[in-house]
Amino acid sequence: MRCVLVLLSLTVTTVFVVFPPPVIGWRPWPHQTNGSDQTFGGSKKYEGSSDLVHLRYHMGPVLTTNITVHPIWYGTWQKSQKKVIREFINSISAVGSKRPSVSGWWRTVQLYTDQTGSNITGTVRLGEEKNDRFYSHGKSLTRLSIQSVIKSAVTARSRPLPVNPKSGLYLLLTSADVYVQDFCGQVCGFHYFTFPSIVGFTLPYAWVGNSAKYCPGVCAYPFAVPEYIPGLTALKSPNGDVGVDGMISVIGHEIAELATNPLVNAWYAGPDPVAPVEIADLCEGIYGTGGGGSYTGQMLNDHDGATYNMHGIRRRYLVQWVWNHMVNYCTGPNALDH
Repeated sequence: MRCVLVLLSLTVTTVFVVFPPPVIGWRPWPHQTNGSDQTFGGSKKYEGSSDLVHLRYHMGPVLTTNITVHPIWYGTWQKSQKKVIREFINSISAVGSKRPSVSGWWRTVQLYTDQTGSNITGTVRLGEEKNDRFYSHGKSLTRLSIQSVIKSAVTARSRPLPVNPKSGLYLLLTSADVYVQDFCGQVCGFHYFTFPSIVGFTLPYAWVGNSAKYCPGVCAYPFAVPEYIPGLTALKSPNGDVGVDGMISVIGHEIAELATNPLVNAWYAGPDPVAPVEIADLCEGIYGTGGGGSYTGQMLNDHDGATYNMHGIRRRYLVQWVWNHMVNYCTGPNALDH
């Protein structure tokens, strides 16, 4: 959750009275302040080891069986946009991708284990999908109404999504004309689990929004830049769609954290599961070697001028690094890509 530090305790208390909030809200723009950043000073912003980061395992389950991602396409989506996102999800387990690869990046996530010593699965596959092109719950969603959208998808009369509490991840993707509570001002995406009282099941889920209309300079950085910083030049996106290319890193962020902390009782730093710091939060804004503070790190540039840091099956992507608890610093695909 993201907010000004002096308001952190008040905000958490107020939201918690209403309902337990989604565990994390993330924005890729590194100049913004996360309340949880203050817990560890500035240490989590920098590549390299830090004795101040205490990522611990809290004995909850992690996703050790094959993960199936079920996208829910809410609103208006172009076929080309869906293709970019589908191919990213399929790239997580792809064999033979050019290095550095998305699958190499996922190998850091695989290092995390449950209490039996079983590692997170190396298999992430695209499952059945659901289209909600008629905006069944309107174009302005609250955090609770997001769960109602998921309920509609798993209880639909026609081709409902399968219910898979143990290895299914439900990925709600909202189009650029949909506003979600706290979008842009606080978050670009978050994850949690559904409440049986609303959905009927406890299902790990994430929401990620297309920021192209409302706040590309916040949620699609560095492919768009904030208006309040003059002279900063946006980088060219690898797939020609600023909003969708910006979503990719948020999707990777949330899937990695759902795998390692699906029920908010497994891997995280900090004393409180209501506002944990998870494996992708610890590397916020880091996309390459040397990253930290406002510097994204060393990235790659293709012949067409596009910026990326890893290869998928057929495409290039820019994806944030994740925390490697074995060495106590952020790593990307190069460390374990082979």
